[in-house]
Amino acid sequence: MNVLPYMLPEIILLVAAAVLFVMGTSSAPSIKRLTPIVAVIALLAGLISAIIADAGTGVAKDSVLVTNFSLYIKTISCGVAALFVLLAWPTSKASDGNESINFSTETGEYFALLLLAVAGMCMTASANSLPTLFLGIELASIPTYIMVTMSRPHEVAQEAGVKYFFLGAASAAIMLMGMSFLFGVTGEMQLTTIAQKIGEHTAGLAAPLLLLAMVLIVISFLFKLAAAPLHFYAGDVYQGAATPVTAAISFIPKVTGTVALLKIIYVAGGGAWAFDPKLAKLIWIIAIVTMTVGNILGLLQYNVKRVLAYSSIAHSGYLLVGIATAMLVTNGDYRTQALAGVAFYLLAYGIMNTAAFGVLMLLPSKLRAPATTAETYDDIAGAGRKHPALGLAMAVSCFSLIGMPATVGFFGKLYIVKPAIQSGQSLLIWLAVATMINATISAAYYLKIVAMMWSKTADSDDHAEQPAGAIACIRSLPVLTAVAVSVIGTLAIGIILPLTGGLYDGTLDVVKLLVG
Repeated sequence: MNVLPYMLPEIILLVAAAVLFVMGTSSAPSIKRLTPIVAVIALLAGLISAIIADAGTGVAKDSVLVTNFSLYIKTISCGVAALFVLLAWPTSKASDGNESINFSTETGEYFALLLLAVAGMCMTASANSLPTLFLGIELASIPTYIMVTMSRPHEVAQEAGVKYFFLGAASAAIMLMGMSFLFGVTGEMQLTTIAQKIGEHTAGLAAPLLLLAMVLIVISFLFKLAAAPLHFYAGDVYQGAATPVTAAISFIPKVTGTVALLKIIYVAGGGAWAFDPKLAKLIWIIAIVTMTVGNILGLLQYNVKRVLAYSSIAHSGYLLVGIATAMLVTNGDYRTQALAGVAFYLLAYGIMNTAAFGVLMLLPSKLRAPATTAETYDDIAGAGRKHPALGLAMAVSCFSLIGMPATVGFFGKLYIVKPAIQSGQSLLIWLAVATMINATISAAYYLKIVAMMWSKTADSDDHAEQPAGAIACIRSLPVLTAVAVSVIGTLAIGIILPLTGGLYDGTLDVVKLLVG
């Protein structure tokens, strides 16, 4: 069967990225103003092509395997990335950036890099060989290193980019070492063939080397997820990058790492989810440590972007809870529910997280350097009183990130923990308990953000004399659109979708239908 129609999202994005690189050679503001339009059109075209495709039981060709899960990942990747284009939309007279990001002369190049990163996410979802998987992961990663560095002309951004690059290079080296061991043990490159060989000849393969290969590969993917103990770069990188870039890197590596981890775990289980117990327990431990470290460190931060960085680490832990459940559970139905929960959580996180970054972009920084838009608690203090719509948008985002009912985040966490609880296995029940405890801990810093937005300060007092620019909402239609779409999506999925067939089972059936 011809696989090209199922690879249209990647093809469209790569062609559009090439066009944007060419457009980037022009310094004319009129050309620069067209670059985000080209990027959005390409992403919407990729989104539509992924939605209308139906891979059935799977379409394979050489090193590519397209399934409905692959198409689902491509759909959410293109859809959420379109919001990131809106956040980075150039609104200055020279079309070289907006209040949060400064492209200088690289407006076209920035959007081209963003499309390349999204193409890498899509390629990772369709990869069926070790080289293709590696290329997809690195295509999703390398552009983000550059985006961090070029996002604003400050030392903090340059430092963040350098840290991100070198740690990413180390992660790639570890990944290649693990893949070389995996190839050496099995003598195969295709993932499905490797899984089949492991499933048929587990006793005859070099088990210690196979376990070593899997551990090395898993470690490299944990870096993409910013999971403990490879989380330490996240705070500096999230804070150093411009806010639109921070929003992008909170989602792109997370999706890429999760999808790659699911693929390699399926391979490690021999295609039948029969794992070495040591590997399954390792993921269980990492899930708990990642949640706990992310939430505790989030409590200690003053910079809101650093809070969201450690929040992102915690959410990686929640994703690992679903993966650990799929590895440890003995009931096939519960495994399917856990995997569907992981897929749904990726979408939920991408939607609900965007609003928080968008609101920060619409508020000014009081210090004005190195950031010109809000980043600290002082920057957002009282903003909700002056701009109730922004205060409500931040509240909806934070409530969803906590996992409160009537939001998409509630169902995200429900889909993650319910299979673990229903399994009746003690390890998984403890994992679910740890997840709920950590969600409670996270409420402290999310609610602090909401409280600061609505706190009464000198700047928010209507009778106080307003300093120049104090809590003045930044007028940016693209950013406002991104925030509105994020908030509507968060509430619509959390309120309307459950009405299609029961509070839990109806939405789970929809997710299963989407991911195949």
